Amino acid sequence: MADRRSGARHRDGTGKPGRYGARPLPTPRERAERGRAARKTASRSSHAAYDPAPGRPDPIGIVEAQSAARVPELVPVRYGRMSESPFRFYRGAAAIMASDLAAATPASGLTAQLCGDAHMMNFRLLGSPERRLVFDINDFDESHPGPWEWDVKRLATSLVIAARENNWPKKERAAIVRSAVRVYRQRMRAYAGLGNLDVWYDRGDMEQVQALADERLDQRGRMRLAETMAKARTRDSMKAFEKLTEIRDGGRRFAADPPLIVPVDELLDGAALDRLVDELQSLLGHYSRSLSMERRHLLSQYRIVDIARKVVGVGSVGTRCWILLLLGRDDTDPLILQAKEADRSVLEPYTEESGYENQGQRVVAGQRLMQAVGDVFLGWDRVTDVDVPYRDFYLRQLHDWKGIVVPQAMVPRGMRLFAELCGATLARGHARSGDRIAIAAYLGGGEVFDAAIAEFAEVYADQNERDHRALVAAVREGRVRAEEA
Repeated sequence: MADRRSGARHRDGTGKPGRYGARPLPTPRERAERGRAARKTASRSSHAAYDPAPGRPDPIGIVEAQSAARVPELVPVRYGRMSESPFRFYRGAAAIMASDLAAATPASGLTAQLCGDAHMMNFRLLGSPERRLVFDINDFDESHPGPWEWDVKRLATSLVIAARENNWPKKERAAIVRSAVRVYRQRMRAYAGLGNLDVWYDRGDMEQVQALADERLDQRGRMRLAETMAKARTRDSMKAFEKLTEIRDGGRRFAADPPLIVPVDELLDGAALDRLVDELQSLLGHYSRSLSMERRHLLSQYRIVDIARKVVGVGSVGTRCWILLLLGRDDTDPLILQAKEADRSVLEPYTEESGYENQGQRVVAGQRLMQAVGDVFLGWDRVTDVDVPYRDFYLRQLHDWKGIVVPQAMVPRGMRLFAELCGATLARGHARSGDRIAIAAYLGGGEVFDAAIAEFAEVYADQNERDHRALVAAVREGRVRAEEA
């Protein structure tokens, strides 16, 4: 024990002397000063700029490099989906934008845990473990620490691209983006004044969203939100069970819908089929060790009865994704889990090496850090493979009260409200993981940053359109093959 007479002291976060040897923490004033000082490194107005870096990598080459490690017969489906429109292309182009953000945009030097792919379609309704509907981020495949403004720019650009496809004028697009960024900034400044636990316990309950909708939307918009909420509550394992399975071979099995859903016994046969089934059964057993004790106990009450390969999303098409049908008390008590392959984040080459050996654990850790509520079955593990030493996976429920609003169905007023919800949600995720006081001080109380991001989003949406045209040309010229599915 230290000699109390020595007068040796450490300082805690309040600046007062401490006595237990805890490491010193910067005071709120010091953190705010760090944020304001970051403006010298990258002024807030500088975020408006985007000029392609000299020697910018071929965007189609970046996508092809990702595709090289994916299931070959599914890669054309990915190209087909990305070819459909600039917005669909953008959803699959997170790696392209990560390269551009790192090479051709300023960085504040302040970091947080990033979603890594924070486009507007990755914000949606989700079910909490308490069976309440919340609004949160859904996709964390690219989650990794990095400059917080990268997530803001990816969200803002997605809003512009969606609004362009709805043929809305530039003034309307700018208003939507500025609303999203303004709410992000205001919420971050509010979080800066809260205690750590208050930030951690905050979440986007749908009661709050409903109240905002009642104030801001017309009757049609309120009805559409109510329908989305009602539909989300039906999207659970039972609904997926009814939709995706059939009675076959004397039991409940996944129904084939190639190439989107293919049961494993239609993919492989003989020893190859036996090996894959053994690997996935082992994955299910080992992954349970990443769950807490009570959730591991709950999972143990289910038995696996079928496996199928499933195509998901746009950017993820071609990654190995399996759905696992489990039954509990009887054949009417289903649980459907999704086991999705996890590779390195597209942000990692431009930031820092991942602190996780297992990429599935990286995804889960990022989700748990940024998301206010989480799937009770979210976990990770890895399997061996004949082609590579191992593949990393994360697992979660296939459907758990998920609901989404399609941009094409929105009117400007509705998209502006949706954009504000996205901005608030992203601020909460960054406040949980980054230095909220420094980020808030950097942003300040004015609209300089808001205006800069609105300008950036328009310029980068132009870049995205050029890249989309390059992919369409690559398909037309036979460089890559695209299929509809």
